[in-house]
Amino acid sequence: MEDTTVIKPDASQLLDRISRFLDSKGINSYIVGGFVRDTLLGRETGDIDIAVDADALATASGAADALGGKYVTLDAENGVGRVILPGTPWQIDFSTLEGAIRQDLGRRDFTIDAMAWDLRESFTSESLIDPFHGREDLKRGIIRAVSPGVFESDPARLLRVVRLAAELGLNIDAATESLIRQHRGLIAAVPGERSREELLRLLALQGAGRRLAYLDDLGLLTALIPELEPARGVEQPRMHVWDVFEHSIESVKAIEFLIREGSWEHAPREILDAVTWSARLQEHFNEETGHASTRKSLLKLAALLHDIAKPQTKTIEDGRARFLGHPQQGAADAAAIMERLRFSRREIKYIELLITYHLRPTQMSQEGFPTRRAIYRFFRDAGESGIDILFLSLADHLAARGPELDLTQWRQHAAMTGYVLERHYEEASLSKPPKLIDGNDIMKAYRLAPGPKIGELLEALKEAQAEGEVTDKRSALDYIARRLENAGDPGKNRLKE
Repeated sequence: MEDTTVIKPDASQLLDRISRFLDSKGINSYIVGGFVRDTLLGRETGDIDIAVDADALATASGAADALGGKYVTLDAENGVGRVILPGTPWQIDFSTLEGAIRQDLGRRDFTIDAMAWDLRESFTSESLIDPFHGREDLKRGIIRAVSPGVFESDPARLLRVVRLAAELGLNIDAATESLIRQHRGLIAAVPGERSREELLRLLALQGAGRRLAYLDDLGLLTALIPELEPARGVEQPRMHVWDVFEHSIESVKAIEFLIREGSWEHAPREILDAVTWSARLQEHFNEETGHASTRKSLLKLAALLHDIAKPQTKTIEDGRARFLGHPQQGAADAAAIMERLRFSRREIKYIELLITYHLRPTQMSQEGFPTRRAIYRFFRDAGESGIDILFLSLADHLAARGPELDLTQWRQHAAMTGYVLERHYEEASLSKPPKLIDGNDIMKAYRLAPGPKIGELLEALKEAQAEGEVTDKRSALDYIARRLENAGDPGKNRLKE
């Protein structure tokens, strides 16, 4: 950080317009929070927080009119109004000062966010209002609580501090870590939507697996998701290096390794040479699945939760541990967790699919590559999430064997995944066979009444299309005729066309 701070021209012009508007109203104002911090760090940001000695909601509404923006009441209870400037990256949040500026800063969470500039002055290091030495903490690379009561006043800060440290590449100082451990149980009282937002922002970052392990070290992970605690210490069959809990954390790290978000300490980089990757896959995993979530971030969450039902489904047969039904039970358990955290129905369904079918890829073929029929059935059940399931299966494999990975088995698994992906991408008719005939065609041709049998015949026809047995309407009708004849169906006699 330089001694003199330079705000970029576009931000400077905007702040000058805001300052002139507020001056015209006789309102004292200060830039506070993340904008100050990020400016000192030289980071890009589109968010500006302004504290005013006036009614913040009325001030924000007036500023929206003056700036040609849109006004939104962000938090009516705490009096926070937002101005959105269409066509720009900027959004400006107005809040009401609680006392003088130094008193207001003393009510904030961390020292690096408890700095301000008077909007009427120049934005330099010399004019910085910094009563808690936040700028010095930035130089030292640490996050420090402003006061011992920061987590009691807002327990959502327990997750925020870890996420903020990850985003900024900072360390949480020892005294603040002690406060987190002391108050970790308060996280249960945080509204689900706030926990969801912080968790998703953490999962979106590279190195999320390591941060989840850090959350656990602080006592926060199982305080947030108590259903994970029973997995700790649950031993698995010999093919597994780690217990269920550690395996779950390592699975998240393995996902990041496979989607090219960094290395994995238990596997050399060349292991990736066997795994199919492309710009198309990168785009797929970056696809948005909900507000602030992507396939990539939810895939990491699925990796964390995929074996959550193993503790309650564990049995010992002939001295061997078995976990029958854990994917189905795990999908239900994960859905309950996500509902509590206010995830959307679409996000929950995505995770349910991944956990339900996470063993499916390795069951598609006992020897060699899967048949076309098996690939069709897989994508019929999983849809586009089948791609994600293939990568979850690979991560599950890596996190099972870890440093004891059998390279021959790994290459076989990776080759199978590549083959399935290639067939899926290059042969659209395999995953989604085109419609050759419909139920009415079958009922008319074979004098069949409506009912479940029609759906069964159409599904069998799609599988035959995937295998290449059926290619046009004539062969489709002939295939149905053979099915009916083999079943001894009295409706097998076709009408004359």
